[in-house]
Amino acid sequence: MADDPIAPRLQPDRDPSPAIWAGLDVVPLGVAIWAADRTLAYANRRFHQAFEFSVPLGTGFDDFIVTLAASHECVLPIAPEEWARQEIATFGRDGESDYLFATGDIVNVAKSATADGGMAVTLQDVTGIKRNERALREAKEAAEATDEAKSRFLRAANHDLRQPLASLKILIYSCMREQDEAHRADILHAMDVATSIMEDLLGALLQIGQLDAGRIQPKLSTFQLSQLFERLDIQFRHQAEEKGLRLRFVAPRGTVTTDRALLERILSNFVANAVRFTEVGGVVVGCRKSGRNLRIDVVDTGRGVAPEERELVFDEFYRSPEDRRSPKSGLGLGLNIVKRLADLLGHPIGLRSEPGRGSIFSVSVPLGNVWHSDVGEAEISEAVAGEFVGTPVLLVEDDDILRGTMKRLLERWGIEVNAAADESEAVRAVEEGFRPRLIVADYNLKSRTGVDVVTSVRSALGRDVPAMIVTADAEPKVIESIRSAGIPVLVKPVSPPRLRVLMHNLLFEPSLVRLPDRKAGAEGPPS
Repeated sequence: MADDPIAPRLQPDRDPSPAIWAGLDVVPLGVAIWAADRTLAYANRRFHQAFEFSVPLGTGFDDFIVTLAASHECVLPIAPEEWARQEIATFGRDGESDYLFATGDIVNVAKSATADGGMAVTLQDVTGIKRNERALREAKEAAEATDEAKSRFLRAANHDLRQPLASLKILIYSCMREQDEAHRADILHAMDVATSIMEDLLGALLQIGQLDAGRIQPKLSTFQLSQLFERLDIQFRHQAEEKGLRLRFVAPRGTVTTDRALLERILSNFVANAVRFTEVGGVVVGCRKSGRNLRIDVVDTGRGVAPEERELVFDEFYRSPEDRRSPKSGLGLGLNIVKRLADLLGHPIGLRSEPGRGSIFSVSVPLGNVWHSDVGEAEISEAVAGEFVGTPVLLVEDDDILRGTMKRLLERWGIEVNAAADESEAVRAVEEGFRPRLIVADYNLKSRTGVDVVTSVRSALGRDVPAMIVTADAEPKVIESIRSAGIPVLVKPVSPPRLRVLMHNLLFEPSLVRLPDRKAGAEGPPS
């Protein structure tokens, strides 16, 4: 035992019995006792094993600390000399601290004063405990971040929906007092556009809420900017007029290739800010070709942006000191949404401004091929006007109000509608002789899904009559399950133009409706 360099020993005048020696040597802690003269009087095997250098009995506490500081075995938070000075000053005091070793292990060092003026020290490996604490802390932070993301989403929804809602309120007020029928029709058309803008905003905000999860995939298409500019003009025209501002959109003849809905969100935020922060003059939205891109500029004659704020304005929740004093300044989300969407699309954004003279916010979008451009919904719906007259359609919807509303809409298009509340009513209509050329079914019915109803009606008819599903459940799994059944789907609220386009395609041009093949699982036309 005496020949073992790390055998637990005491000085001769303090030597306990061998049983105590053996007991202290197997405890799961490193144990050391420093005498009142600051020399090492006892150390068990685990204490010696904790360090790569030798710590013989009689070693002074100060020398031990200086050697440990210089050994680089521990990752010290401050300079070694300062750390050693602070540790030496703790001799004889109760306390504890964690030592981070270079190996990554964390050891808790607990010190307790002894009655004779010395000090007992224990070492405990707490690496696993600390890792668990860190994992719990990270999980808590992740949960808090999720809650904050939800809150940001709700704030963003409030921010973005206020724009078309403000226009809609003005339009409703004007419509109630308008006597001229032609002007009233124009106002009603503008109200319809504002409502469709709100619908699109809800869809876009649902996408924005998924940006943090990285789940948004832009849907690229090639289109002309004229229709998008018209929508923005209708959305902001009345707000500009209320402030006495001129608002002008100059659309180019060429096309661009990007996600139409996300680009509209970018531009609507630019225009909203321009109108909000301009008191005299006006706002012009125009374009300039830049290489293979088209740069869309929103130019205003407003107060401008100070040089030190030009990077900050794109940060989340940032508001200038002047804005923070105003109760109607918003939450500072608009331009942050712009930046996030532009980054997602890979579209550079820019800001040029001169305080007191105005600003130019811009986004650069790739030019497109005009031969690949999409046909607008309004143009298609006009082309198919009148072709549904006399067409028998089976409508299955369990909500009484919505069923009545849909029935009246389809009847205005000249359609012969048989409206059923559930599967049994739908099948009964077929059994009694109704022969629909198209089925329009809600997905979430009381006891069955719309897919089940379509299957039952087709079985009763003995043929695969064209069908579509409408649903308020936009979960990807639900949408995919409907499409995998070979049935196209529209997400509520369904705009009449989109409904007409899909009905036209199903009845007259089914090759335009591409869905996964139900048998092979491959992409192909519906049966």
